[in-house]
Amino acid sequence: MELTGKTAVVTGAGRGLGLAYARALARAGARVVVNDADAATAEQAVKVITDEGGTAVAAPGAVGTSEVADALVDRAVEAFGQLDVLVTNAGILRDRVLWKMTDEDFDAVVGVHLKGTFTCARAAVRHMRERGGGGRLILIGSPAGQRGNFGQTNYSAAKAGIVGMTRTWSMECAKAGIGVNAVIPVAATAMTATIPAFAPHVEAYEERGEPLPGWLRQGEGFGTADDVAGLVVFLASDAADGITGQAIGVGGDRLTLWTHPEETSAVYREGGWDADAIAGVWGTSLGRHPEGVGIPAPVDPNGTEGAGR
Repeated sequence: MELTGKTAVVTGAGRGLGLAYARALARAGARVVVNDADAATAEQAVKVITDEGGTAVAAPGAVGTSEVADALVDRAVEAFGQLDVLVTNAGILRDRVLWKMTDEDFDAVVGVHLKGTFTCARAAVRHMRERGGGGRLILIGSPAGQRGNFGQTNYSAAKAGIVGMTRTWSMECAKAGIGVNAVIPVAATAMTATIPAFAPHVEAYEERGEPLPGWLRQGEGFGTADDVAGLVVFLASDAADGITGQAIGVGGDRLTLWTHPEETSAVYREGGWDADAIAGVWGTSLGRHPEGVGIPAPVDPNGTEGAGR
């Protein structure tokens, strides 16, 4: 996939999925602005990319504020003359059940994931619209935002909001030729290592170099960071012209398209619905097949079900 001549900003690109995205974009020919909250980590990521023959510069800063977002766009323009692709990957976790979650826990996660995506996208789109020629916003979501996840009120809310913004921005940016899509990754990272069901597999892969088992890669769609990066490169490329407003999942050997929320069933009653009328029909109509919640724990077909979340 050819990205020569394009410039991409990747937030949270110092390690994990963000670094995988940045390296893959650079290998495809893009010039990459590497953002990370830690300056030394950002510089080390740049060294990794340049040692591989890619072109990259660092732009450290914790995303969330307008000032950092504007600085990322300015860095891309200063170093490479333009910005074509924004990948909003930066994120943190502050997991706690609802009754133990503090205001600080909630605000920190929403500030990085949701507000950070908003401010960076706004700065990028302002530049893309002024320059003309279109562009790409690739916004990183999560299965937790699609289905919820125990102990992740803040993270689930932020990731669900990112997909909501994806749909809205795909409409608002269409006239300017800017494609906006969400990527829903599932991969072995420091974040997924905190989930008991995946932790032993992540440890075996990262610490002992053991490959992820085939049943996990195929049946659960759980793979490595590099398995996700190809989708980001594709969405950044001209091959993705016309693809916008989509939530696309990728992990291991599986590539998926998530549905948008939609009404799955309906019943009608002339004159409308009071509480008693709803109670009278719920068990025999809408309530017969309720929607599931949460991310299913992986199941090893040769062993036992993974630990719950």
